[in-house]
Amino acid sequence: MEPILLYGFPLGSSMGLVAALEQLGQPYRLSRVDMLVDMATDAYGRINDRRETPVLITDDGRVLTETMAIAGWLEARDTQRRISYAPGTPDADRMHQIMAFVNTGFTGSFSPLWTALEMKNPDPATLEILRAHGRKSVISRHARLEAMIADTPFLVGNKLTLADTTLIGVARWAEFHDAVDPAAYPKLTALRRRIEAEPAVRFAQAIEDGQTPAGSGACKGHVPLAEVIERFGARRAA
Repeated sequence: MEPILLYGFPLGSSMGLVAALEQLGQPYRLSRVDMLVDMATDAYGRINDRRETPVLITDDGRVLTETMAIAGWLEARDTQRRISYAPGTPDADRMHQIMAFVNTGFTGSFSPLWTALEMKNPDPATLEILRAHGRKSVISRHARLEAMIADTPFLVGNKLTLADTTLIGVARWAEFHDAVDPAAYPKLTALRRRIEAEPAVRFAQAIEDGQTPAGSGACKGHVPLAEVIERFGARRAA
């Protein structure tokens, strides 16, 4: 069977994994998860009891969660090195280093802002503290990422890799939360434009928006979430 990626909308970090699958070029399917509705249900808890996306159903029917684990699964199958580099090379090490930073500190810096947004009946003072702390944290992590960007078209060399796709699903959160001034990070702003112009990323964005782009043909369509849960929910990851 083809692997199935459960991706979240709106603004899911998993958009980047859709782009990675598309760039990899091997057959895959998708399953759409409404993060504001589906993830809160007991049914979704059967597939991931942490109520998060992404989730990958592997080609042998195992349930794999967490962005870095799924990216590692894709990398192991990238024999043509379309989204990665040969293991043990300096480029591979740099790719892993950037992915780790993006998936931990950079992504985590937005947590106070998401908490403030999702609070029910919040105290105004608490909201202000969360927003101020969140913006300070996001600004700090943007500055660190800006310093990490080298003089290459993409984060690692001349091609789109898992480092870029890990970043692109999260980086747009800065605009959503109005957390930074893009002009303060010219290298990151230019990098994002180049990543977003890539066909695989444009495909992933269109998919998230509910469109039906042609793509490369690697995507074999969507599987309804209820069907994925019914078939694989008993085999969820620990």
